[in-house]
Amino acid sequence: MTFNDVVDAIQNFSADEKLEIQQLLQQYFREERRGEIAANFEQAKTEHEQGKLKFSADMSQLKNLLLED
Repeated sequence: MTFNDVVDAIQNFSADEKLEIQQLLQQYFREERRGEIAANFEQAKTEHEQGKLKFSADMSQLKNLLLED
């Protein structure tokens, strides 16, 4: 089934079915984003444990840290 087939099929759905699909898609996006956030957290945690992360409250030092990468 192609993307166009899905779009065409959705066009024939009732308003309630379209709303349900919208809600499902929003839920899927939230779950996917949560997964990305969790993966980013784990990566940052690992980098922190390895001493690869640098922190500073000094703006000029932060700019320099950004330029290093």
